Amino acid sequence: MRRRVLGDAVISLCALLALLLMLVAIDPRVRIQLASAWGGSGTSTSVSKDVGEISTVLLSAIQDRGIDNAPLMIFALAATVLVLFMLRT
Repeated sequence: MRRRVLGDAVISLCALLALLLMLVAIDPRVRIQLASAWGGSGTSTSVSKDVGEISTVLLSAIQDRGIDNAPLMIFALAATVLVLFMLRT
């Protein structure tokens, strides 16, 4: 049972990383924010600030791409809901 949960968690993490990599490849704003986050000073206050800025840029990039590709976003939302229900049972 634990092995399956761990495997599911790894698959979910890989899917999120793939999504992040696609956004970095497509949107230069995300690429710039991630590059500045990795080149920062590394203090705890700047890390939380960087995470906030990156999440803001990611959300705006997702929103922009969502408006451009509304039918695809509806499909992705429906697929996500179906996967969540599938993992729940």
